[in-house]
Amino acid sequence: MRIVFIGPPGAGTGTQAERLVKTYGMAHLSTGDMLRAARDAKTEVGLKADQYMSAGELVPDDIIVAIIAKRLQQDDCRNGYLLDGFPRTIAQAEALDKMLAERGTPLDVVLELQVPEEELFRRLAGRGRADDSPKIIRQRLVAYREQTEPLLKYYSRRDSLRSIDGLGAINDIFDRAKAVLDLLAG
Repeated sequence: MRIVFIGPPGAGTGTQAERLVKTYGMAHLSTGDMLRAARDAKTEVGLKADQYMSAGELVPDDIIVAIIAKRLQQDDCRNGYLLDGFPRTIAQAEALDKMLAERGTPLDVVLELQVPEEELFRRLAGRGRADDSPKIIRQRLVAYREQTEPLLKYYSRRDSLRSIDGLGAINDIFDRAKAVLDLLAG
Protein backbone atom coordinates (compact mmCIF):
# COMPACT_ATOMS: atom_id res chain seq x y z
CA MET A 1 0.00 0.00 0.00
CA ARG A 2 1.04 3.57 -0.71
CA ILE A 3 -0.31 5.86 1.99
CA VAL A 4 -0.15 9.55 2.82
CA PHE A 5 -0.77 10.19 6.54
CA ILE A 6 -1.93 13.73 7.30
CA GLY A 7 -2.41 15.35 10.66
CA PRO A 8 -1.54 18.58 12.40
CA PRO A 9 1.54 18.85 14.62
CA GLY A 10 0.87 16.89 17.79
CA ALA A 11 -1.91 14.73 16.32
CA GLY A 12 0.09 11.54 16.84
CA THR A 13 0.76 10.62 13.23
CA GLY A 14 4.31 9.55 14.13
CA THR A 15 3.14 7.21 16.89
CA GLN A 16 0.42 5.68 14.72
CA ALA A 17 2.67 5.51 11.65
CA GLU A 18 5.22 3.38 13.52
CA ARG A 19 2.52 0.88 14.41
CA LEU A 20 0.99 0.84 10.93
CA VAL A 21 4.29 0.25 9.11
CA LYS A 22 5.10 -2.68 11.43
CA THR A 23 1.64 -4.18 10.94
CA TYR A 24 1.67 -3.87 7.14
CA GLY A 25 5.41 -4.32 6.49
CA MET A 26 5.93 -1.04 4.66
CA ALA A 27 8.55 1.70 4.76
CA HIS A 28 7.95 4.66 7.09
CA LEU A 29 8.89 7.87 5.32
CA SER A 30 8.79 10.60 7.94
CA THR A 31 9.87 13.91 6.48
CA GLY A 32 10.34 15.26 10.01
CA ASP A 33 12.77 12.43 10.81
CA MET A 34 14.53 12.82 7.46
CA LEU A 35 14.90 16.58 7.96
CA ARG A 36 16.09 16.25 11.57
CA ALA A 37 18.63 13.60 10.52
CA ALA A 38 19.90 15.86 7.71
CA ARG A 39 20.12 18.77 10.17
CA ASP A 40 21.96 16.68 12.78
CA ALA A 41 24.37 15.38 10.10
CA LYS A 42 24.90 19.04 9.12
CA THR A 43 24.27 18.33 5.44
CA GLU A 44 23.70 21.31 3.17
CA VAL A 45 20.00 20.45 2.84
CA GLY A 46 19.73 19.84 6.59
CA LEU A 47 21.23 23.20 7.49
CA LYS A 48 18.93 24.98 5.03
CA ALA A 49 15.92 23.10 6.39
CA ASP A 50 16.90 23.90 9.99
CA GLN A 51 16.64 27.64 9.32
CA TYR A 52 12.95 27.17 8.50
CA MET A 53 12.18 24.56 11.18
CA SER A 54 13.74 26.66 13.95
CA ALA A 55 11.49 29.55 13.00
CA GLY A 56 8.37 27.33 12.99
CA GLU A 57 8.02 27.63 9.21
CA LEU A 58 7.50 24.90 6.64
CA VAL A 59 10.58 23.83 4.72
CA PRO A 60 10.33 24.94 1.04
CA ASP A 61 8.81 22.52 -1.43
CA ASP A 62 11.91 22.07 -3.58
CA ILE A 63 13.95 20.79 -0.61
CA ILE A 64 11.22 18.40 0.57
CA VAL A 65 10.33 17.08 -2.90
CA ALA A 66 13.98 16.33 -3.66
CA ILE A 67 14.36 14.39 -0.39
CA ILE A 68 11.17 12.38 -1.05
CA ALA A 69 12.00 11.62 -4.70
CA LYS A 70 15.36 10.20 -3.68
CA ARG A 71 13.87 8.22 -0.80
CA LEU A 72 11.12 6.60 -2.94
CA GLN A 73 13.83 5.04 -5.13
CA GLN A 74 15.14 2.91 -2.27
CA ASP A 75 14.39 -0.83 -2.22
CA ASP A 76 12.32 -0.82 0.97
CA CYS A 77 9.66 1.31 -0.75
CA ARG A 78 8.86 -1.40 -3.32
CA ASN A 79 6.44 -3.15 -0.94
CA GLY A 80 4.65 0.05 -0.07
CA TYR A 81 5.23 3.01 2.18
CA LEU A 82 3.58 5.46 4.50
CA LEU A 83 4.41 9.13 3.92
CA ASP A 84 4.27 10.91 7.28
CA GLY A 85 4.53 14.69 7.04
CA PHE A 86 4.44 14.91 3.26
CA PRO A 87 2.83 16.42 1.33
CA ARG A 88 2.03 19.52 3.37
CA THR A 89 0.97 21.83 0.54
CA ILE A 90 -1.03 21.58 -2.69
CA ALA A 91 2.17 22.16 -4.67
CA GLN A 92 3.84 19.23 -2.88
CA ALA A 93 0.77 17.03 -3.49
CA GLU A 94 0.82 17.90 -7.18
CA ALA A 95 4.56 17.15 -7.35
CA LEU A 96 3.95 13.81 -5.61
CA ASP A 97 1.06 12.94 -7.95
CA LYS A 98 3.25 13.70 -10.97
CA MET A 99 6.16 11.69 -9.57
CA LEU A 100 3.94 8.67 -8.81
CA ALA A 101 2.12 8.88 -12.17
CA GLU A 102 5.48 8.75 -13.96
CA ARG A 103 6.26 5.55 -12.03
CA GLY A 104 2.76 4.09 -12.50
CA THR A 105 2.33 3.79 -8.72
CA PRO A 106 -0.55 6.02 -7.53
CA LEU A 107 -1.48 6.47 -3.89
CA ASP A 108 -3.90 3.98 -2.37
CA VAL A 109 -5.25 6.22 0.38
CA VAL A 110 -4.77 9.45 2.29
CA LEU A 111 -5.45 9.05 6.02
CA GLU A 112 -6.24 12.14 8.05
CA LEU A 113 -5.86 12.07 11.83
CA GLN A 114 -8.31 14.62 13.28
CA VAL A 115 -7.56 16.25 16.65
CA PRO A 116 -9.04 19.51 18.04
CA GLU A 117 -6.58 22.41 18.22
CA GLU A 118 -6.75 22.84 22.01
CA GLU A 119 -5.72 19.20 22.44
CA LEU A 120 -2.88 19.66 19.93
CA PHE A 121 -1.54 22.62 21.90
CA ARG A 122 -1.69 20.63 25.15
CA ARG A 123 0.15 17.67 23.60
CA LEU A 124 2.84 19.80 21.93
CA ALA A 125 3.50 21.89 25.02
CA GLY A 126 4.03 18.68 27.01
CA ARG A 127 6.69 17.17 24.71
CA GLY A 128 9.51 19.43 25.82
CA ARG A 129 11.28 19.63 22.47
CA ALA A 130 13.29 22.77 21.69
CA ASP A 131 10.98 23.64 18.78
CA ASP A 132 7.85 23.35 20.97
CA SER A 133 7.75 26.77 22.67
CA PRO A 134 4.24 28.33 22.85
CA LYS A 135 5.12 30.89 20.15
CA ILE A 136 6.51 28.22 17.79
CA ILE A 137 3.56 25.90 18.50
CA ARG A 138 1.11 28.66 17.51
CA GLN A 139 3.10 29.39 14.33
CA ARG A 140 3.15 25.69 13.40
CA LEU A 141 -0.61 25.33 13.92
CA VAL A 142 -1.30 28.45 11.85
CA ALA A 143 1.03 27.18 9.10
CA TYR A 144 -0.81 23.84 9.17
CA ARG A 145 -4.23 25.51 8.89
CA GLU A 146 -3.18 27.80 6.06
CA GLN A 147 -1.00 25.47 4.00
CA THR A 148 -1.91 21.88 4.83
CA GLU A 149 -5.66 21.88 5.48
CA PRO A 150 -6.36 22.68 1.79
CA LEU A 151 -4.93 19.20 1.05
CA LEU A 152 -8.00 17.69 2.66
CA LYS A 153 -10.21 19.19 -0.07
CA TYR A 154 -7.63 18.28 -2.74
CA TYR A 155 -7.63 14.60 -1.76
CA SER A 156 -11.34 14.52 -0.98
CA ARG A 157 -12.09 15.55 -4.57
CA ARG A 158 -10.03 12.55 -5.69
CA ASP A 159 -12.03 10.31 -3.31
CA SER A 160 -8.82 9.11 -1.64
CA LEU A 161 -9.26 10.85 1.76
CA ARG A 162 -10.31 8.85 4.82
CA SER A 163 -10.55 10.68 8.16
CA ILE A 164 -9.91 9.08 11.54
CA ASP A 165 -10.73 10.41 15.02
CA GLY A 166 -7.37 11.09 16.70
CA LEU A 167 -8.72 11.36 20.26
CA GLY A 168 -8.62 8.56 22.80
CA ALA A 169 -6.26 5.77 23.68
CA ILE A 170 -3.38 5.03 21.30
CA ASN A 171 -4.71 1.50 20.73
CA ASP A 172 -8.20 2.78 19.88
CA ILE A 173 -6.82 5.27 17.35
CA PHE A 174 -4.69 2.51 15.82
CA ASP A 175 -7.71 0.20 15.56
CA ARG A 176 -9.64 2.91 13.68
CA ALA A 177 -6.74 3.43 11.23
CA LYS A 178 -6.26 -0.31 10.76
CA ALA A 179 -9.96 -0.79 10.02
CA VAL A 180 -9.72 1.71 7.14
CA LEU A 181 -6.58 0.09 5.72
CA ASP A 182 -7.94 -3.46 6.08
CA LEU A 183 -10.98 -2.46 4.01
CA LEU A 184 -8.70 -1.12 1.27
CA ALA A 185 -6.43 -4.15 1.34
CA GLY A 186 -9.48 -6.33 0.78
